[in-house]
Amino acid sequence: MLDGTLSQTGKIWHEVEITVGIQQHVHVIPFLVCPIGKHEAILGMRWLSSENPKIEWSTGTITFPKEESAAIASEEEPDSDPLSLIPPDYHEFTQVFAEEEFKILPPHRDYDIGIELTPEASLFHGPIYGMTDAESRALKEHLDAEVATGKIRPSKSPAGAPVMFVKKADGSLRLVVDYQKLNKVTVKDVYPLPRQDDLMAKLREAKIFTKLDLRWGYNNVQIKEGDKWKTAFKTKYGSFEYLVMPFGLTNAPAAFQRFMNDLFRDLLDITVVVYLDDILIFSKDPAEHSKHVREVLHRLARNQLFCKPSKCHFHVTTVKYLGIQISPQGFSMDEKKVEAVTAWPIPKTVKQVQAFLGFVNYLRRFIPDFSAIAQPLHNLTQKDKPWKWGEPEDHSFQELKRRVTNRPVLAHSDPSKPYFLETDASGVAMGAILSQRLEDGRLHPIAYMSKSFNDAERNYDTHDKELLAIIRALEEWRIFLESTPQPITVFTDHRNLEYWRKSRSFNQRHARWRLYLADFNFEIHFRPGKQSGKPDALSRRSDHAEVPPEAEVMIPDELFANVAKEEQDGPLQSQIKVEQRKDPSLDDIIEFLTVKQENAPPSIRKAYVDYRLDDEILLFQDKVLVPDNNNLKKEILKLYHDSPLVGHPGQQQTLELVSRYYTWPGKKGWIKSYVESCDTCQRMRRARAPVLPLKPLEVPPSPFHTVSYDFITGFPKSKGMDAILVVIDSFTKFGHFIPTSSKATARDLAELFVTNVWKLHGLPVKTVSDRGTTFTGKFLRGLYKRLGIDPHFSSAYHPESDGQTERVNQFIEHFLRSYVKSDQTDWLHWLPLAEFAYNNAKHSATVVDTVY
Repeated sequence: MLDGTLSQTGKIWHEVEITVGIQQHVHVIPFLVCPIGKHEAILGMRWLSSENPKIEWSTGTITFPKEESAAIASEEEPDSDPLSLIPPDYHEFTQVFAEEEFKILPPHRDYDIGIELTPEASLFHGPIYGMTDAESRALKEHLDAEVATGKIRPSKSPAGAPVMFVKKADGSLRLVVDYQKLNKVTVKDVYPLPRQDDLMAKLREAKIFTKLDLRWGYNNVQIKEGDKWKTAFKTKYGSFEYLVMPFGLTNAPAAFQRFMNDLFRDLLDITVVVYLDDILIFSKDPAEHSKHVREVLHRLARNQLFCKPSKCHFHVTTVKYLGIQISPQGFSMDEKKVEAVTAWPIPKTVKQVQAFLGFVNYLRRFIPDFSAIAQPLHNLTQKDKPWKWGEPEDHSFQELKRRVTNRPVLAHSDPSKPYFLETDASGVAMGAILSQRLEDGRLHPIAYMSKSFNDAERNYDTHDKELLAIIRALEEWRIFLESTPQPITVFTDHRNLEYWRKSRSFNQRHARWRLYLADFNFEIHFRPGKQSGKPDALSRRSDHAEVPPEAEVMIPDELFANVAKEEQDGPLQSQIKVEQRKDPSLDDIIEFLTVKQENAPPSIRKAYVDYRLDDEILLFQDKVLVPDNNNLKKEILKLYHDSPLVGHPGQQQTLELVSRYYTWPGKKGWIKSYVESCDTCQRMRRARAPVLPLKPLEVPPSPFHTVSYDFITGFPKSKGMDAILVVIDSFTKFGHFIPTSSKATARDLAELFVTNVWKLHGLPVKTVSDRGTTFTGKFLRGLYKRLGIDPHFSSAYHPESDGQTERVNQFIEHFLRSYVKSDQTDWLHWLPLAEFAYNNAKHSATVVDTVY
């Protein structure tokens, strides 16, 4: 029963038909007779779906909509006096605006739409949906009217799409043909629709506008002979098919835009922009506007296209086009859209959230940090995420409504003026603002942009995220910024980007970005974060989704990058800060940065452009400027040459390590002298006879594609170990130093490789080793074959053909000799530091450190 209880007898006695009257609605309803307790009758789902009453559940009342509201909405209500809405200058074009002219079926043209089906397409059918009496009457009247005008005709098509009613805001109904199945098997027309930002960019100098709205846009195009049967739809009154292009066909927008573009091709972007059936005529000189309008009306008349006077606007300085308010001053939001957003109720379901986001997304170009603010709402729409409307979601919803009510105005872009681009990146997102300086001397925004980084981009270091923000902004606004005659001024709060274009060494990602940036004329200028509040806010919203990056096998840069750099409040840095104030050669620079910078002439500022103060420490090109103090320089060199973290490197590597963070005049000579006089280096280095090199191995295409390995033996026992397995990636030169036994078999080697290398970097494609029996044994060769690895072996009696592992072997031996005790039994203790020092160094073959 309705209340969930079982029938008292468990039986239905019989069926009867009873005439029931409800609010002057008389219905003959079949009832099943059985005990139902205190209820006199139950009206079932069949009756509810057939009559579609309005039920007020809170009061328990049922009402029916008035029958007069169950009428199909007319797409074009007639204008009572069309000529009164048209300026007298255009009365000669009465045929374009007259109501009766529209009753004529459009002529066949070259732009008639064809419907080409895919080879695997099959006939498509749809159900006939139930309708109320009022809907049935409205449907019949609509079909009769459409047949009379010639837009549809009765059809014997073997196909048939269903029809349904969609209720409009005023209570009237719109008839919709559901062409989903037809669209799935239609070959798609890829003719592009115009980009909204591209259309708006053409209006930058316009002073006056006229907007024309075509009647029955798509219906102005006929369907090609032989394809009409494919548009058939089924109703309770029979099947019908369209003779003109209806709404709902997948290729209708492309076909109509092609027609409009060809009709106005020589006027596009000069005096006319067209988006489907919305035509906007614009003029830079108001005196010529009438001539431009007449030319468009001539073409409409020749092609039997008609406009609705009540929806046209003539000779106005402000016009609503594509939902945006346009004026000579710039762009702003349509007031009706603003009102709709501010009145939007709090969503209760995912679909309601999607509807809200879809609506406000149209206004995102006016809303700074839109994607950041909307992120909690977007998170609600993710698949398999449970519904939870909490404080973050409510704040996001209310903040979007607040931002819309601010009604910001975006200025027109002017290609004769220079552009200013402000960018910023945070851990998970980036923001940008494109501006130009107008007559009032102030920067006015042209567009806002905010985007979240994807999972891979979140793992970029700060430098690359800041650079990516510039790349993304230039991509977004390419139509404005590509090949500008005046350089684009790019403001960033990351100082190192100022010198990025001057760098002569860069990785593969930077090389790709440099190629893209070659098409842009821009200059990067550093501006501290506190002066870049707007883009900073776009990227650093607290409601950005803080999605943690997935775990990676690769070792992060942070593990090595600052290993030897002391914190700014450490003893060495504090001493540098004091000594910089004592160095008379630095007095003028420090005084300029602390006192005179604001009032200095441009020539003086240019002279000091590479200097800045960071926590009262003087930097030159973002490196600590070491004052003229020999003791300080020796302390730094002890840190970057003598320390076990670096392992007594040679002159070039010591120079590279020091240059990461410090600089001073004559630094190279100082380092050369220090390394040459290092007692440990003199005692531990061995002279090597020169060996003629063989042909080098080819450069592999990616990290750990090719690895080389070798054994170093002859060490005294240290915790049972007396050998080292050295594994080097041929691409990055990254190395693993694995302690083992000199008695290790091929099986032992395979286990070491899986445990220490494969689990971190994956399986290599190729290996290079010497011809020792451990590497050439049957077991290892069988393993190579099973895993698809291509083994290569160095030339007999000539280890230099596997030169990179031989060089690493020499590094290990030199490092360990520098630090182990006299009995050398503690070498195992120093081996991890040797591996660290090697990987932290920059190698001549790659010109980068090995961490990738």
